[in-house]
Amino acid sequence: MNICGVTLGFNFSGFQLIYVCVACFMWICSLLFSLEYMKHYENKKRYYIFMIATWFATVGVLASTNFLTTFIFFEIMSFTSYLLVIHEETPGPMRAGETYLAVAVIGGMVMLMGLFLLYDALGTLSFDGLDAVAKFALESGQTTEGRLFAAGLCILFGFGAKAGMVPLHIWLPKAHPIAPAPASALLSGILTKAGIFGAIVISVNLFFENVTWGVMMATIGIVTMFLGALLGVFSVNLKRTLACSSVSQIGFITLGIGMICLLGPENALASRGTFLHMLNHSMIKLLLFSAAGVVYMNLHHLELNDIRGYGRKKPLLLVLFAIGAASISGVPGTSGYISKTLLHESIVEFIEHAEHIGLEKLAGLFHVYEIVFLITGGMTLCYMLKLFICLFIGKNANPALQAKYDEKTKYMSVLSSACLIAPAALLTVMGITAYRTMNLMAEIARFFLHGYAAEHEVHYFVWTCIKGSCISVTVGLVLYFLVVDKLLIKKKKNGDLVCAEYVDAWPKKLDLEELVYRPLIKLLLSPGIFKYIDALPDKTAEFFSQVAFKQWNKESKRFSFKSWYHESSGGKALKSFHEAYLSARDSMSFGLLLAAGGLAIFLIYMLINWVA
Repeated sequence: MNICGVTLGFNFSGFQLIYVCVACFMWICSLLFSLEYMKHYENKKRYYIFMIATWFATVGVLASTNFLTTFIFFEIMSFTSYLLVIHEETPGPMRAGETYLAVAVIGGMVMLMGLFLLYDALGTLSFDGLDAVAKFALESGQTTEGRLFAAGLCILFGFGAKAGMVPLHIWLPKAHPIAPAPASALLSGILTKAGIFGAIVISVNLFFENVTWGVMMATIGIVTMFLGALLGVFSVNLKRTLACSSVSQIGFITLGIGMICLLGPENALASRGTFLHMLNHSMIKLLLFSAAGVVYMNLHHLELNDIRGYGRKKPLLLVLFAIGAASISGVPGTSGYISKTLLHESIVEFIEHAEHIGLEKLAGLFHVYEIVFLITGGMTLCYMLKLFICLFIGKNANPALQAKYDEKTKYMSVLSSACLIAPAALLTVMGITAYRTMNLMAEIARFFLHGYAAEHEVHYFVWTCIKGSCISVTVGLVLYFLVVDKLLIKKKKNGDLVCAEYVDAWPKKLDLEELVYRPLIKLLLSPGIFKYIDALPDKTAEFFSQVAFKQWNKESKRFSFKSWYHESSGGKALKSFHEAYLSARDSMSFGLLLAAGGLAIFLIYMLINWVA
């Protein structure tokens, strides 16, 4: 199919083949785990239909060879995954769905604007040879660096919104705790990587060795990783903590993308670390969110005070959770240690490079980034240790509840156990055989990331590499015992028993969505002509609604619409429909869906004209 000179295209090799396989593995595990998890849910058919639709859309994104293909499947993925977020259809999920849909739609529209700019500047949207075309266009004066930056920033906005980069991260901590656990595993583990996929493509093809872009990406990464970890330390909800952790780990990956651009031909460590941390994070979040799903489907609670002590006599769940927690914390001997070590060493390498060429201020900035990197690694260990101690070591404040938790019962099926064991086994094998498995996959994937081959074999377990991990582990232990244990856990005596209660100390006023985004949108849409433009669809719909439901009762009419409306079953149905319409009309989701429907009709019209 040829649209505007661009053909929909797919590639199944190298990095893209590996990640399509990762996506398929994660969906199979999640679907199998859903058989037990969704047993008592309503609308299961809808859930499975949109799970599979999101699967195909995600594969379309990850296998795409041009931005048009990416955009089409990216938008399909956004709308199909929305139905997973709001599956329960209670006020909480609907509110989270509004946030998710708003970020997805706004991000998609900004991305589309960026694609128009890019196509106008370069005349192509294909990944293959995009860097050469951009270089030629700049040298020949056909475009300017400013135009490419404008296009790149718009495209990054759309992909960054899905990836969860700060300040577009607001949907992750809200959508993940609300969605069913198998869907949360996919939202965190693979849908965020669809956003990272686009960020990699635009960065390495348009801005490779561009210092400004590289520093910008590294800065976004540093801010994202630190803020996500900080939110995770303060969180008192199991799945919300894991969601905040996803924001933080996306920051590590974004930092890696920046280092790839900055290091240029010397980016072997950065490209390896970026890809391997993507891979590790996908497997880890599949494991940890599935473990959280086991807790929820047995207790129907996620607050730490409610689930405290649940896993004390569940050794299989303990081992599986420990593997994921240790790996994401970068503990030596795990697969997460390998990827985080590579990312850390790439920062050290760039500092030496910047000092060598006389960029002392830039080297000083990245010295600060290195410190933040190590502290954030410690914060990761801190919040994962908090979850582990809560579930598997601490006792519940209610002795009767703790006795119930300690009873030997079947808390997950054999099939569900296998769905957790599979990613845990992969993480363990990758950690043990890093020199063979992880190095091999990184070598296969490096061409897509414009990565260069390492000049010599990387020795992961020498003191130079282990030192960074030891610093992070020490920081994490200090933070847990001095901050979490002393300030965020309230201890009180209940007879002879010492009870501990987790305190939600994060200020509610610091909710970025409620503090900034919603008021800003209301402000932009309220004044002047925008007020009337915004009101026009509602007023038009209200007019037709009033006409349709107007109660006519004239003497000249034999048929009394009023009587029929109030007394007949048909009238009751119409009244119910009218009330439902009025209730839905004021929601953000309803407005966005109408906008999306209009956009879809417009795109279909353009598509028919282009094909014709």
